[in-house]
Amino acid sequence: MTAQEQYVEFGIEREQYAIRIQDIHEIIKMQDITHIPGVMPYVKGVINLRGKIVPVLSLRDLFGMEEQTYTKQTRIVVVNHAVDTVGIIVDRVSKVTTFNDIQAPQGRFGGLDGRLFTGIGLTSGGLVGILQLEEVLLRD
Repeated sequence: MTAQEQYVEFGIEREQYAIRIQDIHEIIKMQDITHIPGVMPYVKGVINLRGKIVPVLSLRDLFGMEEQTYTKQTRIVVVNHAVDTVGIIVDRVSKVTTFNDIQAPQGRFGGLDGRLFTGIGLTSGGLVGILQLEEVLLRD
């Protein structure tokens, strides 16, 4: 990880998070999700993304936050994970950014386990948790 990498910054409630831009396939508006019975509660179902079936999960649910109604700002961040493509529902996408200073995560960031983060980006607007996709997507 270098300080000059680009990241897509997004928000869930009042917290800001980021994912390396190279891990992102695309960002799409919220759309109808087909529910799949018997999956973990944070897996909202699947979408048909131009003929490819993509599982979609909610970071809110994964992080133990209260469910909220989707808004016009709600987005699905489609990420490349190993050989799969996964959609992540976020409240809003803010911007593409770089960080001049990235610090190692502590044991906890907000109410979340520090292992979910590769680092904490420092900005003039505050702290941004840079997600460790492996930990986030493979979490039980």
